[in-house]
Amino acid sequence: MTATVSFTIDSPLGPRTATVAYERKGAGEPLLLLHGIGHHLQAWHPVTGILAAEYDVIAVDLPGFGASEPLPAGVPYDLGTVAPALGALCAALGAPRPHVVGNSLGGLLALEMGRRGLARSVTALSPAGFWSEGERRYAFTVLRAMRAGARALPLPALERLSRSGPGRAALTGTIYARPAHRAPEAVVAETLALREATGFEQTLAAGGSVRFTEDLPGLPVTIAWGTRDRLLLRRQGIRAKHTVPGARLVRLPGCGHVPMNDDPALVARVILDTATAAATATAATGNQPPAMSG
Repeated sequence: MTATVSFTIDSPLGPRTATVAYERKGAGEPLLLLHGIGHHLQAWHPVTGILAAEYDVIAVDLPGFGASEPLPAGVPYDLGTVAPALGALCAALGAPRPHVVGNSLGGLLALEMGRRGLARSVTALSPAGFWSEGERRYAFTVLRAMRAGARALPLPALERLSRSGPGRAALTGTIYARPAHRAPEAVVAETLALREATGFEQTLAAGGSVRFTEDLPGLPVTIAWGTRDRLLLRRQGIRAKHTVPGARLVRLPGCGHVPMNDDPALVARVILDTATAAATATAATGNQPPAMSG
């Protein structure tokens, strides 16, 4: 069941209140799940049950997406604001420094949380921020086209398309390798989430100059890329590995940009292996991984 929490964030305008929707399941060390731009927390449903068998799983709608409220007026949707805000969210939920897992935009945010010492481990699935300028322009053009299509499609037409495999492929084939496997109601819900995302434009604008360029020494990091990712091409994973040389780089065979639905068992295994590596490292040293710079 989705709940909401309000908490104070730091912003260039001073302290402000943010309100975020989330789902929480399981017990153990906290594990935070972050979706991509225009998506919502339900993207993680294929894997949350598996993860919740071992962890306290918190899936959130990012500010301005899903059921979460937009950031207060004038507060930027940039890394320097949103990543610390997610740290404040975790503190408000009594789950400081979780394992952080993110997809696309969420993967970039997960890495930034790791850089700031806000994560026990990081698993980034097709993270943004490792693109060339041409690849970034391509991805942003595709995202804007998806958003325009979602906003232009009347609800009855959307529901009709969702009831057939080819229709689901037309709606979501850009981000899934196996779009026909999506449930019709899930396709409708995520298309509406894309249509109604109040933070979409500001997030995209803030991402225009973003590159992730810093190593994360001492922190267990996995970067995973679907072999059939059509939005952020898999060669960006090689750049990510060069940037974070200590990271484990994993191929996700047959998976698209949002791999949790394409192969839930494989994605869950990758996440669990990363979190286990963090626990092993902590047990070996007797300490938490070192905090990173702010």
